[in-house]
Amino acid sequence: MNLYHLRYFVTLAHLEHYTKAAEILAITQPSLSHAIASLEKELGVKLFEKEGRNVVLTKCGQAFLTDVEHALDMLDSSVNKLQMTGSGEGRIDIVQLRVLSSIIVPGFVKGFLDSKPDKNIDFHFHGSTGMSTDMIQGLKDRKYDVAFCSMLDHEPLIEFVPIARQELVLVVPNGHPLESRDRIDLKETLEYPQIAFSKRSGLRPVIDKLFEKCGGRPEYVYSVEEDQAVAGLAGAGFGIAVVPNMPVLNYMPVKIIQIEKPTWERVFYMATLKNVYQAPVINEFRKYVIEHADL
Repeated sequence: MNLYHLRYFVTLAHLEHYTKAAEILAITQPSLSHAIASLEKELGVKLFEKEGRNVVLTKCGQAFLTDVEHALDMLDSSVNKLQMTGSGEGRIDIVQLRVLSSIIVPGFVKGFLDSKPDKNIDFHFHGSTGMSTDMIQGLKDRKYDVAFCSMLDHEPLIEFVPIARQELVLVVPNGHPLESRDRIDLKETLEYPQIAFSKRSGLRPVIDKLFEKCGGRPEYVYSVEEDQAVAGLAGAGFGIAVVPNMPVLNYMPVKIIQIEKPTWERVFYMATLKNVYQAPVINEFRKYVIEHADL
């Protein structure tokens, strides 16, 4: 079905006059008549009938007009969105670890928007389980354009770019025997019950390796997935925990203790799909993040 013919049909339906419609469409009247006749032949029904010098829609034509106008509106809207996307505007779907959602990612987004004051750019922030594995799967499923997460091994389809660093600290509940300490060797914590990250977390193998360097493994009394949940259980007195040093810790009933040995620093990454077409606005945001990463 010819798209032009559908637009001719809509114009004629509103003007109800071949000559006037042809003038508006900047085509000849015979061309318009031929287009409408072709459309009616293809559909197998009459769309117009004469009424004096004018034409009016038949019952079939009236029903068809409603659907065609709706379809053309949707098509025009989609074309407009794609044209905006091609000019460096449009929507960016992102997902991030919760620990990055208070300062780091908002800083990147605000800075990028400020650098493009004349562009219509819409960020959509997606909720997640807080697990980097789920975020990477979301990238593969095209739910997200950009993920801010931990790096995962054996992901050949994903490009990971480091964008921020974060140290690990020990948190103990108020009143704990270690509360008086400002710095500590993890070996000294082995005798105390601890809260662990679940085995699905990218941090679990990291923390396990740190304890292996200390020559032992603590007793894990609870295992949860998210950073804040681990710290929250520690603050409630269920044990002590090794967690990323994040701003929210300052508002929890815990003492933050620097880990002296073994040393380790967590690196956060921006993850995107490799070797796929990305809209210009996504590539520009990615470039901005790389240029302004605090490493």
